[in-house]
Amino acid sequence: MTRINQLHRYKNHLEERYRKLVERANDYKYVDECKSDRSAFKAMKVLEKINRLKYLDKDISNSIA
Repeated sequence: MTRINQLHRYKNHLEERYRKLVERANDYKYVDECKSDRSAFKAMKVLEKINRLKYLDKDISNSIA
């Protein structure tokens, strides 16, 4: 069960990081377009990882039940 808990903690960490990156992208939208684009790109990468974890978590939940 520790692996499942690790996955949930990692998912929460990624979701928090994603929120911060999106917020940073929106803050820099009119100030520095380059920083905004970089933050948005990093947010997309983090969102990709979140989606992979959701798929993995769904797969684990189905195999346990």
